[in-house]
Amino acid sequence: MAGGAAAAAALASTPWPADSTPPSLQRGHCKCLRTWSDVRTRSGGGGRLLCKYRPARTMRRLLLLLLGLWEAQSRAPSRPNFVLIVADDLGIGDPGCYGNKTLRTPNIDRLAEEGVKLTQHLAASPLCTPSRAAFMTGRYPVRSGMASQTRIGVFLFSASSGGLPNTEVTFARLLKDQGYATALIGKWHLGTHCHNNTDFCHHPSSHGFDYFHGLPVTNLRDCKPGAGSVFTQAVRVLVLAPLQALALALVTLGALRWLGLLPVPGVVFLVLLLLAAALLGLLLCFLHFFRPLNCFLMRGRAVSQQPLSYDNLTQRLTADAARFIRRNAERPFLLVFSCIQVHTALYASKDFAGKSKHGAYGDAAEEMDWGVGQLLNVLEELQLTNNTLVYFTSDQGAHVEEVTPKGERHGGSNGIFKGGKGNNWEGGIRVPGLLRWPGVLPAGVEIAEPTSNMDVFPTVAKLAGSPLPEDRIIDGRDLMPLLRGETQRSEHEFLFHYCNFYLNAVRWHPPNSSSVWKAFLFTPNFAPEGANGCFPTHVCFCHGHFVTRHHPPLLFDLSRDPRERRPVTPGAEPRFWEILEAMQEAAERHARTVVPVPNQLSVGRILWKPWLQMCCSSSPGLSCQCPRGEQD
Repeated sequence: MAGGAAAAAALASTPWPADSTPPSLQRGHCKCLRTWSDVRTRSGGGGRLLCKYRPARTMRRLLLLLLGLWEAQSRAPSRPNFVLIVADDLGIGDPGCYGNKTLRTPNIDRLAEEGVKLTQHLAASPLCTPSRAAFMTGRYPVRSGMASQTRIGVFLFSASSGGLPNTEVTFARLLKDQGYATALIGKWHLGTHCHNNTDFCHHPSSHGFDYFHGLPVTNLRDCKPGAGSVFTQAVRVLVLAPLQALALALVTLGALRWLGLLPVPGVVFLVLLLLAAALLGLLLCFLHFFRPLNCFLMRGRAVSQQPLSYDNLTQRLTADAARFIRRNAERPFLLVFSCIQVHTALYASKDFAGKSKHGAYGDAAEEMDWGVGQLLNVLEELQLTNNTLVYFTSDQGAHVEEVTPKGERHGGSNGIFKGGKGNNWEGGIRVPGLLRWPGVLPAGVEIAEPTSNMDVFPTVAKLAGSPLPEDRIIDGRDLMPLLRGETQRSEHEFLFHYCNFYLNAVRWHPPNSSSVWKAFLFTPNFAPEGANGCFPTHVCFCHGHFVTRHHPPLLFDLSRDPRERRPVTPGAEPRFWEILEAMQEAAERHARTVVPVPNQLSVGRILWKPWLQMCCSSSPGLSCQCPRGEQD
């Protein structure tokens, strides 16, 4: 208030030049005259004016105007807080606000009611690791080397040497430089170490997060006793098949020697037996040591529980996220709440177990929704709701191949959309996208324009007052003009869908058109025939005999066929070749911007390395155990 009064007083005391007209008589201030020429003409070139000049009234008006402007500026929202919630493997058909009638998600639905719902929000990749890399950096994962050229597209071992390169800039690093408190609670899955188990080169703390509490890798079925294994096929190919071959060789050679048909030396039997024993020993060691060595929680850079306990895990992480908000209520903060649910192994506390209509999956989803509600309640309690942008999404679509041997579905719903996690059909990449910021974003609005989880990076950076890095391509676009209704079109004319390292499909939303074209260069071979996924391999692969290539590309108009059931043909679409040509040119332009970088998911980087292994105890060997580390 004092600042506004001082400015008004300074203006009032400013002398006017002798040959000038007082401000109150300048154009637009003399109400009884239409134009400045009227003032000169009708006053006789400087004689009597037809309207009275009242300096006191004019100055009062100027003072009130300046005070109003100052007060409006003082009320303008300061840099907002950010609560970014990322579910794991949640399908777009799971939340009630996207059409589910039986799964209870009132808190997620509340974000849709009080904010903006994106109905064509897309993950930059249909797999955890590359999708999260794109989310954190605003860049296609192929640019950072976080896109695999082999079948394995994610990190499986805590002691791998690959991860998000330190040369990449995350939104957490940008906001930390702007004075924000930053935390990531939950799943990371972007690497930990490079050369030894103390360098933490890929750890969240090396990417701008002040605080980390959660899983450095991911939640796997192997982490929960009795939940099965994701390595079943690998064990069958790498261990059981060789054991069967060795057994057959031993029996065959033994028979030939016994019949006297072939004099087989005894050393041959010894070597074969040693090989079989080695393979069997490796299998037993893997089964015994995988869980404690890979399934653990960290606080900061220290192991806090090994192996992790699922008892009240969601409550523990949610409570810690709430504590972070309370600790930083007086300063701007960024919280990434990276939910461990609903990735398998599924789990739920006793308050939610057996309570949903969708078995173990529904229990886990409803408990996750409860965690979202707890964070919203803390924001309300601390009166931070109106100054906090809350974002909710999933890292990719539901994992439709998650079916137990008993036939129970442990994967979610992708609604009407085809496919799921691991492939670029809409079910694999179209994810929930909800944003709430009361007073800034409209409530209850739906937007059907193509958007990406990469868009969070530039949106958050700009709102926090941080310039974007100028030494690299940022593929995301600021969402605020679209969210606030300042524009009706997404800035993404083209989007590119990668299956690991390989460009899989191109999306085109032409200007001045409602069409959304999607052209597949190849599609995964679903199995068994007629299925909606790749069930024998548990996830679809991206090259070789696992895919079918299309010449010309398989074209869909998603605005008319969102289920991707009816490919467009040249006979049905006169512009067929013209559309494909435009998309091919866009893909070629994009390809020229992709610079080769080290592949962080190469075989050498994803393999387990004993010198990178972390343990919570100083026990000898690999007996890393502190199971009660976080039970409080």
